[in-house]
Amino acid sequence: MKRNYNDIINLPHHVSKKRPQLGLEQRAGQFAPFAALTGYEETIKKVEKYVNEENQ
Repeated sequence: MKRNYNDIINLPHHVSKKRPQLGLEQRAGQFAPFAALTGYEETIKKVEKYVNEENQ
């Protein structure tokens, strides 16, 4: 099914009357990566250190 969005392509950009627009930094923060697994990086480093010590 092909859709070319001609019905919405020229509509004006919506601006909320109830909420202020976010600044660039706040908007960027919405897309910033987050640590889904707390402590994951630390655990990986500990295992890496352990494995390296075992192989020496």
